[in-house]
Amino acid sequence: MRSFSRYVALFGAFTLAVIVTPQTAFGAGSREPAGQPAQTLTLYSGRGESLVDPIVRRFEDETGIRVNVRYGGTAELAVLLSEEGSRSPADLFWAQDAGALGAVSDLLAELPERVFAALPDIYRSRAARWVATSGRARVLAYSTDRADPGDVPASVFDLTDRRYAGRVGWAPTNGSFQAFVTAMRVNHGEQATRSWLIGMRENDTVAYRNNTALLEAIGAGEIDFAITNNYYLLRFAANDPNFPVAQSFFGARGDVGNLINVAGIGIPAASGKHDAAIRFVEFLLAEPAQVFFTGEVYEYPVTDRVEPNALLESFSTVLEFSPEIDLDSLEDLEATLALLREVELL
Repeated sequence: MRSFSRYVALFGAFTLAVIVTPQTAFGAGSREPAGQPAQTLTLYSGRGESLVDPIVRRFEDETGIRVNVRYGGTAELAVLLSEEGSRSPADLFWAQDAGALGAVSDLLAELPERVFAALPDIYRSRAARWVATSGRARVLAYSTDRADPGDVPASVFDLTDRRYAGRVGWAPTNGSFQAFVTAMRVNHGEQATRSWLIGMRENDTVAYRNNTALLEAIGAGEIDFAITNNYYLLRFAANDPNFPVAQSFFGARGDVGNLINVAGIGIPAASGKHDAAIRFVEFLLAEPAQVFFTGEVYEYPVTDRVEPNALLESFSTVLEFSPEIDLDSLEDLEATLALLREVELL
């Protein structure tokens, strides 16, 4: 398969050996029912147990369908699904990012139109092989003590300007950042992306290990701006309403710096339980689950029938400022990693 080799290259044979051994088939954080009821589903979940379990339990209570969850890293589960192929016991694959779904799209069944008909294009696979369950936006976080909304540029490309020298942080080893760079490669080409990365490096952009560290660095006065995901600041603010950081989309509509990535779900074509699996997918798109994702996780709902968390931008604003991109194209992570190594960011 075209995409499988990319994931094997990223995680190696050792990862495969670890995740497919019988001892780890249902490891820590997963549950396997002692007796199999009449209707069961097997879910491969790259989403964390603290997020998934309340929704899974509610689905079970409302439908009587038992869900056996195999938790793991999204990319690891994508590799596992690819390795298992038609032998996979998975009836559902719930991924943390669109790139992993794109990487295994050839293994996923086409979803019926009713599942995604009401969703915007940014929240669905163009091949109808998976659908988003929630969205998260790339934003520019900034210090409320040393910057203001007027300092947010029109485009992420403007951050190479000398006025931002030494003031911006990023996390090149972070998966969300790498997905964003992949989107830039898709929308603007390899050369423009390489030039931006080099320009940012030469502008003394400060590297941190992850998004949490970026927000902590702004709060500590180490940097004034950070390229991050929208929900990190909201988690800080929930613990400290006076945390001295705000965030904004870049000013230009459709700027790639405003990328909307998604968590999404698909149904392996090899599953013999499509009807029950589709019920689970539709449950995740219904109001109770969407309210949970935006209210508790600070992500965006994928339907305008549910209002985003009051601390987030409106649904219409997200659609207005996000770039148009085929999220399936974010699967090409290997080329992004090669580029980041080439410009000495990894």
